[in-house]
Amino acid sequence: MQDMGIEVLFQGRNFVRLLEGLWVTVRISVFSVIVSILLGIILGMIMTMKNPLLRIITRCYLEFVRIMPQLVLLFLVYFGLTKMFRINLSGEISAIIVFVIWGTAEMGDLVRGALTSIPVHQYESGKALGLTTVQNYCYVIIPQTIRRLLPQAINLVTRMIKTTSLIVLIGVVEVVKVGQQIIEASRLTSPSAAVWVYGVIFFLYFIVCYPISILSKRLEVKWRN
Repeated sequence: MQDMGIEVLFQGRNFVRLLEGLWVTVRISVFSVIVSILLGIILGMIMTMKNPLLRIITRCYLEFVRIMPQLVLLFLVYFGLTKMFRINLSGEISAIIVFVIWGTAEMGDLVRGALTSIPVHQYESGKALGLTTVQNYCYVIIPQTIRRLLPQAINLVTRMIKTTSLIVLIGVVEVVKVGQQIIEASRLTSPSAAVWVYGVIFFLYFIVCYPISILSKRLEVKWRN
């Protein structure tokens, strides 16, 4: 009977190694997302200011990040900074730096859009009720901003998780890298193992990202009504 290749998943610790690789992916993603949200909120608020210089700087930063592919940023940080400044950056740290740079720019633009979408009369209504600026933001502006921002922010989280697959190219042993190692080790005994290994990797990404995607859609529909 021809070898189907599926048994390679259950040889030794192969399946456990894939789960450990997935944990590396999730760990990098979660840390990057948390930092990106915090910095993105600050950046978004800065982007709404009327200072022309700040607007130019933040716009240049946003456009640079959007134009530059994440893979190129990974190479710049992992290979470029290491050579230029003679510092030792691990693949995981380099990945976190790149995803924070990217995530902060994207989150900042989402926050800016959410803030500017609040009608002017909402600000004026709070002042008319005698609320201070802080109270106006806490009780009127921020709750409306969160309703507009959260579904898109959750969608950004799924994008960041999926994009972490690029870090295999700078040597990080995450789920894709582990899959490649398993395939290479069994290429003579199980030539068709790649189909099953990459199929499992697809499924692992799916079970991580799909619930987040569903949550984003439900919040968007709920808060739209």
